[in-house]
Amino acid sequence: MKILVTGCAGFIGMHVTKRLLARGDIVVGIDNLNDYYDPQLKVARLAQLSHANFRFERMNIADRSAMSNLFDCEEFNRVVHLAAQAGVRYSLKNPHAYAESNLTGFVNVLEECRRQNVQHLVYASSSSVYGANTRMPFSVHNNVDHPLSIYAATKKSNELMAHSYSHLFNLPTTGLRFFTVYGPWGRPDMALFKFTKAILAGDNIQVFNYGKHRRDFTYIDDIVEGVIRVIDRPAQPNPDWSGEEPDAGSSLAPWKIYNIGNQQPIELMDYIHALEDALNKKAKLDLLPLQPGDVPDTYADVSDLVTQFDYRPTTPVKSGIAQYVEWYLSHYLAQKA
Repeated sequence: MKILVTGCAGFIGMHVTKRLLARGDIVVGIDNLNDYYDPQLKVARLAQLSHANFRFERMNIADRSAMSNLFDCEEFNRVVHLAAQAGVRYSLKNPHAYAESNLTGFVNVLEECRRQNVQHLVYASSSSVYGANTRMPFSVHNNVDHPLSIYAATKKSNELMAHSYSHLFNLPTTGLRFFTVYGPWGRPDMALFKFTKAILAGDNIQVFNYGKHRRDFTYIDDIVEGVIRVIDRPAQPNPDWSGEEPDAGSSLAPWKIYNIGNQQPIELMDYIHALEDALNKKAKLDLLPLQPGDVPDTYADVSDLVTQFDYRPTTPVKSGIAQYVEWYLSHYLAQKA
């Protein structure tokens, strides 16, 4: 198949693209290579994608004419939309960046998929949409109407926008709520990267909510496997859906939502201890209160993924962190040698 991957120079985007190429798909990747974090890391990720079946174009998904021109020149069978302005805390400082990328950019993706009759749009949502929900584990069949950050609100909006296109134009769309993804080539703004860098430098690390966060940390390979399985099966209408008792995770339209999480939440301090073990060095901690916009706990119900795709993430945190540290040391310390 010919597949468009937006955000192909991103953490998840690079890994998904690499997997698609390995199985023989033709991939066009786009990314704007912005400076939200070090663009050189994005360039290094792109270098991992050298392949005869891969073509990269630097492009902003919020650029309507550029997106139209791209779709006019290509005939995509599938679209995997991973480009977005990420980060909960940054959304407190720069909400307009989220409106441009996550709302305007997503409308452009939807419109081009509709215009070119793309067979399936798979897009990244987030566990952050669960917001003020406290019922655990988080289920796609529960309503998520109380986001706690602008980032979460834009991701919830993506799910709603996709539903309207699925309903109006019969466009199959599937949203994937990722739960705290980590692993090699991860983002520098994420906790694992910051913690690793600080511990190696002997600096203190900031531990919010006094380390009592519980997160469903999910290894990148597990996320990619879930994405690949979903790509190949376009969303179908749920014939049992009822407007009197609406299921929040499905529809009479070809629209579906899935959680992809490890389903084994652990406390942040246990995560830090696993990192200390992998680095063979103790962390110096600054224990701080909960940050605005943060959700105290996340815990994914992945039963739909299991029953419909015979798949669930399996990588233990200790193993995943060890693989991350191996990459970090080889990539960053080798540069200084």
